[in-house]
Amino acid sequence: MIITLTGNNHFLIQGELSRLIADFVTKFTDMGLQRLDGEEVEYDQIREALQSLPFLTSKKLVVLRNPSANKEFVEKFEKLFSDLPETTDVIIHESKLDKRSVYYKFLKKTTDYKEYNELDENALGKWLIGQAKGQGGSLNSTDARYLSTRMGLNQQLLSNELAKLLAYNPNISRESIELLTEPTPQSTIFQLVDAVFAGNTKKALQIYSEQRAAKVEPLAIIGMLAWQLHILAVIITAGSRSDAAIASEAKISPYVVRKSRAIAQAIPLPRIKQLISDLLDLDVSLKTTSVNPDDALQHYLLTLSQ
Repeated sequence: MIITLTGNNHFLIQGELSRLIADFVTKFTDMGLQRLDGEEVEYDQIREALQSLPFLTSKKLVVLRNPSANKEFVEKFEKLFSDLPETTDVIIHESKLDKRSVYYKFLKKTTDYKEYNELDENALGKWLIGQAKGQGGSLNSTDARYLSTRMGLNQQLLSNELAKLLAYNPNISRESIELLTEPTPQSTIFQLVDAVFAGNTKKALQIYSEQRAAKVEPLAIIGMLAWQLHILAVIITAGSRSDAAIASEAKISPYVVRKSRAIAQAIPLPRIKQLISDLLDLDVSLKTTSVNPDDALQHYLLTLSQ
C-alpha cells in the first residue's frame, strides 16, 4: 500500500501522518518504521529502504518526505514502486507537487492520494465548532467566525488557542476570545487596511498604535501592508475569474481572496499601483534615512484613504 499526503494544509497533513504512523506502530511496533527525507538522503538509501524486507516484524512502513527532491528518485520511481515487496507500506509526504508532471499523475492514479488544502471560512468555522464539541465544550458559529478572523487561518494556532479557551471556560464566548487571545498581525493588518479604505482613519491609527504597543516593528507592518496590497492587485487584475480560480492560480488562500474582494472592488488598479510604489519608497526611506518610522508610516496610512 502506498499513501500520498500533499497540499498546503500542514496541520491536517501532520495530523493524518501522525495517525497513520501511530496505527502502524500499535500493530507492528516501531521496529518496522523508517523515515527518510528526500532532501537529505541519497537515492540508494531510498531504494534500500523500499526494497529490503522487514526485520523482527512482519511489516515495515517507510515514510518518505519530499522524495521528489532527489533527482534520481524522480527518474526511477515507477520501477522502484513496481518492485515494492508486499511486506512494505509507504507514505509519501510531498509538500508541493507539479500537477503537470508524470510523477504527480502516477501518484494520483496508483496510490491512495490525499490532498489537504486550507479550509475556507465556512469549513474552518465548522471545524472549530466540531473541535470544541469533541473536547467537551461549545462554540457557536458567530464566535467561531470571529475567532478565525481574529487569529487567521493557521489551524495549529487555532487549535492551541481553542484549547486555552476551553480550559478557561468550556462555553466559549466572544468575551473570552477577546480576553484570552491576541489578534495575529496579518489578521489585524487586514482590519487596518479595511478601516483605511472605509474612511475610518481613527480606527486605522488605533490599530497601528496597538500593533506598535505589541512590539510589531514598522518594517514588519510595511511587509504585511505589501502583502495585502499584492492580494488586492491580484484580485483586481483577475477580472471576472472566480475566487477559487484566483486562489488556485495565485497560490493564495480562498479565504483571503474572499475577505479582500470587497476592498478590491472599490479601488481602481492605477490607485493600487501608486500605493505599492509609495510603500516601496517608504520602505527604502526607512532603511536609508533617519526619518521617524512611526510618523512616516502613519502619514502613509492617511494617504491610503485619500
